[in-house]
Amino acid sequence: MYQAKDFIETPEGLIFAVVVDGLEAGKVLCFLRYLCLDGVWRKVVTEQANQFLDQHYPQYQYYSAVIDAALHAVPVAHIVRHYQPKQVLQQLLNAAPADAVQLDLQRLCALLSAQGLALTQFGVTGSLLVGMQNHASDIDLVCYERNQFHRARHIVQALIAEDRCQQLNQADWLEAYQRRACDFALDEYIWHEQRKYNKAMINQRKFDLSLKLLDPDDTPRSYRKLGFVSIEAEVCGDEFGFDYPARFSLKHPHIECVVCYTATYCGQAKTGEWVRVAGQLEVDQDGIQRIVVGSNREAIGEFIQVIR
Repeated sequence: MYQAKDFIETPEGLIFAVVVDGLEAGKVLCFLRYLCLDGVWRKVVTEQANQFLDQHYPQYQYYSAVIDAALHAVPVAHIVRHYQPKQVLQQLLNAAPADAVQLDLQRLCALLSAQGLALTQFGVTGSLLVGMQNHASDIDLVCYERNQFHRARHIVQALIAEDRCQQLNQADWLEAYQRRACDFALDEYIWHEQRKYNKAMINQRKFDLSLKLLDPDDTPRSYRKLGFVSIEAEVCGDEFGFDYPARFSLKHPHIECVVCYTATYCGQAKTGEWVRVAGQLEVDQDGIQRIVVGSNREAIGEFIQVIR
């Protein structure tokens, strides 16, 4: 089973991040993240990835009719390696550390485990998953069980209070803010982030926690885009606010919810808060409307902001 947060590799030396669970027309829906040029691996951003595939491997460009979006897709037969976060985390925890990043991963997981977290419910994604980490790499942990994820957040909050982990400092927040291309001011970004407790520092290295569950609703739904909208509404349900994709139910006469595919706005709002939402309005086959934030990775002009 291919899941979002997994990575896959093709014979051409291309590594893609899986972005949608399962298959569509026998293909894994994904996005190019690393490519091997002249024997050197390089990380690429969305625009570079699209340009490179257009020029060299247009067969991996794909339009999904199901989600009405352009992205990348790899037929299962073209996959030479499947990187699975749970398996790789266990391998990295049981091996002698090859570098400072792996050592910090082991330190972090030892802290979490000592607080009673079940590390069998966790995996590692991002650069560590595919062995592309460098001295400045973050640690990206993904959790596959909701209660364990929220326990992990509370443990991180306690570890920060005990100074065994640290809050990001102003320079760390600025770096995260610039990388995320957030659509409001830095102080607003920091206010939203500091109350999530899904990121902190260990040994001056940033780590992130994300939640990945299999979608229990296996009813196939197709969506049609209606254009860009901006609304204000009250959040009436935040139960799935940290999921991938994150989902917040809204009190609104026409729009049922906002769905978010970018980590920037996961866990962004709580039940009872009013939010300003900008994104792509979509309608499904039953006429139910939703707003999608993060229709592309950078989500330029798309956001969820608590109105304070």
